[in-house]
Amino acid sequence: MAQDNPIQANTEIKAATQSAGQVDVEVSRVGITVIGFVAALIGVWGVACLVGGLISSGGPLAFVKDWFSAVLGI
Repeated sequence: MAQDNPIQANTEIKAATQSAGQVDVEVSRVGITVIGFVAALIGVWGVACLVGGLISSGGPLAFVKDWFSAVLGI
């Protein structure tokens, strides 16, 4: 009756676990990279909107005045 070598089986389990662990790390890196890229795009878009608002209103003071007018409905 042939039995599996417990040391060989243990080594195979460790190799499979390490391989799965490396995949998890790579998936995490890709996820963090994508989230960082999207956050950067949102930040750039926000700054572009702020600059566009400043330009269209005629300057920082007019921008603040127009913002209060829009929020308060005056």
